[in-house]
Amino acid sequence: MTDFTMKTDAEGVAIITWDVPKKSMNVLSEAGIKELDALIDQALADEAVRGIVITSGKPDFAAGMDLNVLGSMKETGGAEAIFGLVMQLHGLLRKIELAGMDFKTKKGGKPIAAALPGTALGIGLELPLSTHRIFAADNAKAKIGLPEIMVGIFPGAGGTTRLVRKLGAMGAAPLLLEGKLNDPKKAKAAGVIDEVVADPVAAARDWVLNASDADLVKPWDQKGYKMPGGEPYHPAGFMTFVGANAMVHGKTLGVYPAAKALLSAVYEGAQVPFDTALKIEARWFTNVLMNPSSGAMIRSLFINKEALEKGANRPDVPDEKVKKVGVLGAGMMGAGIAYVSAMAGIEVVLIDAKQDSADRGKSYSEGLLDKAISRKKATEEKKAEVLGRIHATTDYAALEGCDLIVEAVFEDPGVKAEVTKQAEAVIPPTAIFATNTSTLPISDLAKASARPEQYIGIHFFSPVDKMALVEIIKGRETGPRAVAKALDFVRQIRKTPIVVNDARFFYANRCIIPYLNEGVRMMAEGVNPTLIENAAKMMGMPLGPLQLMDEISLDLGVKIAKATKAAMGDAYPDDAVDEVIFKLADQGRMGRKAKAGFYDYDEAGKRGGFWEGLAKDWPETAEQPDLTEVQHRLMFIQSLEAVRALEEGVLEDIREGDVGAILGWGFAPWSGGPFSWLDMLGATRAVEICDHLTAEHGARFKAPALLRDMAAKGQTFYGRFGAGKKAA
Repeated sequence: MTDFTMKTDAEGVAIITWDVPKKSMNVLSEAGIKELDALIDQALADEAVRGIVITSGKPDFAAGMDLNVLGSMKETGGAEAIFGLVMQLHGLLRKIELAGMDFKTKKGGKPIAAALPGTALGIGLELPLSTHRIFAADNAKAKIGLPEIMVGIFPGAGGTTRLVRKLGAMGAAPLLLEGKLNDPKKAKAAGVIDEVVADPVAAARDWVLNASDADLVKPWDQKGYKMPGGEPYHPAGFMTFVGANAMVHGKTLGVYPAAKALLSAVYEGAQVPFDTALKIEARWFTNVLMNPSSGAMIRSLFINKEALEKGANRPDVPDEKVKKVGVLGAGMMGAGIAYVSAMAGIEVVLIDAKQDSADRGKSYSEGLLDKAISRKKATEEKKAEVLGRIHATTDYAALEGCDLIVEAVFEDPGVKAEVTKQAEAVIPPTAIFATNTSTLPISDLAKASARPEQYIGIHFFSPVDKMALVEIIKGRETGPRAVAKALDFVRQIRKTPIVVNDARFFYANRCIIPYLNEGVRMMAEGVNPTLIENAAKMMGMPLGPLQLMDEISLDLGVKIAKATKAAMGDAYPDDAVDEVIFKLADQGRMGRKAKAGFYDYDEAGKRGGFWEGLAKDWPETAEQPDLTEVQHRLMFIQSLEAVRALEEGVLEDIREGDVGAILGWGFAPWSGGPFSWLDMLGATRAVEICDHLTAEHGARFKAPALLRDMAAKGQTFYGRFGAGKKAA
């Protein structure tokens, strides 16, 4: 079986079809590069071939490079192997671009076009960019772009160099630095592709048969070429690069190496001939790929994430696809769950105690769909279809036939027990019952169920429609069917699942609450709040702990603190934190929703500076800690909790720990997650820092026995627990 095949029609057009066997999307492998190279050579040498069309045998064109190949090459051959492969790929794409023409006269080449039936990402766009004309199907669902920056690398197969020379640095910036994806019409408007047509293969074939020599010469291969917007030494270009440098640093704060490397490749490449620029791009790409950050990001945000979404930890039971879901509680969470379920084609029964509450829950979906329509991302027909799947009611009898229930009522065990019994009186005996609780123990809640083996936690993050992570929690008696059903449901609604065992706060909240508390604790100690917030952001956290506390709301923090203290008694460790948040809450400073919290807010809810009362109630000390000390406190307080969760069996797979941390609360994505970050530091160094922090700040920083054992043995987390190895 081959990835590429070629057939030449009666008029001399060679159609090269990319169709990787046993893959839903085409990805480019080392073998695929060689196959395509050989076919291009064959077509260019064959006098009967007048031109070439490259297309896909699948509904989409390609998803990109097989990053597993790059990862394995990094491990076995290092920088030399990666650079060699990238230059081999550059050679192939340059061969396509020049198409056998005489480089001096720019004549004698064979026209080569790309025909994209659907989505074209990464190398799936870099390959077409090397052809002479790109035709895309009029497919509104298709996405065209270069998303590499999102997984810690940048387009290294000529995409960076070609796109900048085609659009200019300013025009290419959103696609390269933000990974912006466009549908075909927007991609054409941006100048990325050339034509949007009903039948791209037919259109590409016609073009090939009528193309002239001049149609084959790229602007950068023509005499007198000038880059759109100006080269770096041109006055206009100089300002573009100054601005781009400031923007990149402002957004990344220096912790994402790919963005800086991309900008370097663009800046340096713009000052030299095209072929030299390709070599510069390849060197910077290799540099980034050898950086531990990119390897960790690829592993967590691509390889591990994809494995979890495909059911890496799914029990071996038959398909448990959800046909009809009952959502109990039509508040913000229930309404969001109803929306994502209906969008996935699942019939939804949305129940609340009062009909107007149930109707409001359904109207939440209507509001999201109206917004999508205003942005031309949905139609009135789609809106009617989705809303038609949601039945808002107070009548539990409507749950008849539901194969999954998701309970999202008030966080009160008594209320949850009551609705569990009401639902179980109606639903089939085979139905799975899930609770969306974020803090209450699943095993305790399951006591209200007549079928505890079919009771499970499915913890969504708010807002449900935007947050990618779903935390599935197994109670003591939860059976494999319930786990499989939960995983299949999460797959249906296109979210990323992690599966954890029942324990206080499960996994995500267990790690994020200490982060919030540590920020508050430092402020109470007299650490400058601005230092706390910026230290967090400079480590790659999306929000500082004080701002995040405002976003979550302080009254929720008070509620969680009271419940935790009641459960833990004298062992409760956070009285110093409570003094701060209780005092702010007593003054009505509940956070953004109250337009008053750690920060001040204007009438529109826009965040301003820190509230001046903080400095009065918790004055800064004369001597401030250094930046690294603050960063270590904020990063270790989260990471050590992740290690304890693994040590205690709450986490069974470190892949879930890393992916869950990034998607659940934004743990420094550049690091690949807490376990990847600790691997970068090394267990020995991590233990040394723990010992220092413990001596200075208390037992909450004590190195777990597992981490000490790994330090003694010279182990890493991915060496000991990686590749899906169970923690137990």
